[in-house]
Amino acid sequence: MSESRESALLADVPDGLFIGGRWRAAEGGRTLTVRDPATGQPVKTIADASVADGAAALDAADAAFPAWSRTPHRERAELLRRAFDLLQERREDVALLMTVEMGKPLAEARGEVTYGGEFLRWFGEEAARIQGRYGANPEGTGRMIVSRHAVGPCYLITPWNFPLAMATRKIAPALAAGCTVVIKPAELTPLTTLYFTKLLQDAGLPAGVVNVLTTSRSGAVSEPIIRDPRLRKLSFTGSTPVGQRLLAQAAEGVLRTSMELGGNAPFLVFDDADLDRAVDGALAAKFRNVGQACTAANRFLVHRSVADEFAARVTERVREMRIGRGTEEGVVIGPLIDDRAVAKAHALVTDAVERGATVRTGGREVPGPGTFYEPTVVSDVQFGSDILREEIFGPVLAIVPFDDEDEAVRLANDTEYGLVSYVYTESLARGQRMIDRLETGMMGLNVGVLSNAAAPFGGWKLSGLGREGGAEGIDEYLQTKYTLTADPYA
Repeated sequence: MSESRESALLADVPDGLFIGGRWRAAEGGRTLTVRDPATGQPVKTIADASVADGAAALDAADAAFPAWSRTPHRERAELLRRAFDLLQERREDVALLMTVEMGKPLAEARGEVTYGGEFLRWFGEEAARIQGRYGANPEGTGRMIVSRHAVGPCYLITPWNFPLAMATRKIAPALAAGCTVVIKPAELTPLTTLYFTKLLQDAGLPAGVVNVLTTSRSGAVSEPIIRDPRLRKLSFTGSTPVGQRLLAQAAEGVLRTSMELGGNAPFLVFDDADLDRAVDGALAAKFRNVGQACTAANRFLVHRSVADEFAARVTERVREMRIGRGTEEGVVIGPLIDDRAVAKAHALVTDAVERGATVRTGGREVPGPGTFYEPTVVSDVQFGSDILREEIFGPVLAIVPFDDEDEAVRLANDTEYGLVSYVYTESLARGQRMIDRLETGMMGLNVGVLSNAAAPFGGWKLSGLGREGGAEGIDEYLQTKYTLTADPYA
C-alpha cells in the first residue's frame, strides 16, 4: 500500500467538528492527535470539542428534528440507500482508513465495510415499513389508533474497535425512524466517522440531522448533553462500568437507552463436535479484529476427551499467523489499540500461568514500534484465573476442560456477562438444550461469527439492554402513541 495513497486519503478526511451542516473548529482551537497503533506515529490532527461545542451540536440536532421527523419515510429511505451506494464506491478508501487508525488487517477492514454498509441498506428498507394499527375497541364504543413516532434527538457514543459498523449501526436506524443525532466517536479512532459523515453529506444529508463531536474529554462533554431535557435517547457501546455511569445520568431525564456493554463469551466444544469446524470457528471467534471485539470468544470450554486434540490443532494454526501492520500482505494479527491493551493481555496470561496453565504458543509482547502482542494459546487454565473473569480483548485463546454437559453449562453461565455464546455439537437435541440453558442474548450454533444487520444484536445481564439491528433495531428509536376516537356510527 503506497504512502502517497494513505496521505491523500488522510488529507481528504475532515479535521473539524460537524455541527448544523458545516465543518468548524473546536472552541478555542483545541486539537487532538490520532495515531497509527502499528507504528505509534501521528496520522492526523483534528478538532477537540469542548462542553460548549457539545451544546451547539445538541442545539443543531434539536432544531433539525421537527422537519426531519416529518420527512416522508421514503425520502429517509432513499437517503440511506444513496449513502449505501456511495460507501460501496469508496469501500477501499474506508477500509484503508480503518486499518490506519485502528490497526485491523485490511482484509478484515473490507469485511467491516460490507457489514457496516448493510445497516444502511437494512434500515433504509425498514424506514418505509414503520407501521401502527387501527381497529375497534372491544366495547365497540370507539376506534383505537396506535401510531409510531420518532423518539427525538439522540446521543450516540461509539467505540474504537469497529469504527464504521458501530457508527452505521446507530445512525442508520435513528435516521430511518426520523430522529436527529449527535454522535461522539472514540478518541482513538474518530477518522472513519468523520469520513463517513462527509459521505452522508454527499448523499444529501440535511443540515443538523447528523452532528459529530470528536473530543479527548468524553465525560465532561457527554454529561451535559445527557442531562439536557431536549435529549430523548442515549445509545452507547463500550465497557460495562462506563455504561453504568451513563445509565445513572440518563435516569434523571428518563431517557430511552440502548447499552451494548462488556462480554465474556464461552465457546463450548462437546465430545461429538466436528473438530475441523470447531477449530475454524474458534479461530474466527477469537482472532477476528485481533480479539478486540465484544463478541470475541473468551473462555474455550472443551470436553476433556477432545481437549488435547483441540488444543493441538488450534496451536498449530495460531503458530502460522503472521503479525504486522494491517496493510501488509498476509498479515492476520495487527496491533492492539494501545499500550494498555498489550499490558492487560500479558497480565492475564501471566496470572493464568502462575496458577498452573500452560502456554502452548505466544505469550509475549512484541517489541515496538507499535503495540503488538503475540497470538497466544493457553491450556489447562485453572478456576479462579483472571483470564476467566475478565474480558481479554486481545489475541489470547484460553482453554478449560469439562466432563459433562451440566458442568459445561454451569461454567459457561458463571459470569456476570451474557452477550454471546458459541456451541459446537453434532447433536440437534443438545443444541436445542443450549439455546434454552445458556444465559446469553445471542448464540452461535456451529458457527464462529454471527453478527448480521438483519439480526437483533444485544446481551443479557451486565452485557447491556436493548437491541441493535434486525426489525427490533428501529424500535429503539420509536415511541408509541395510542389514540381513541369516538365511534363513527354513534
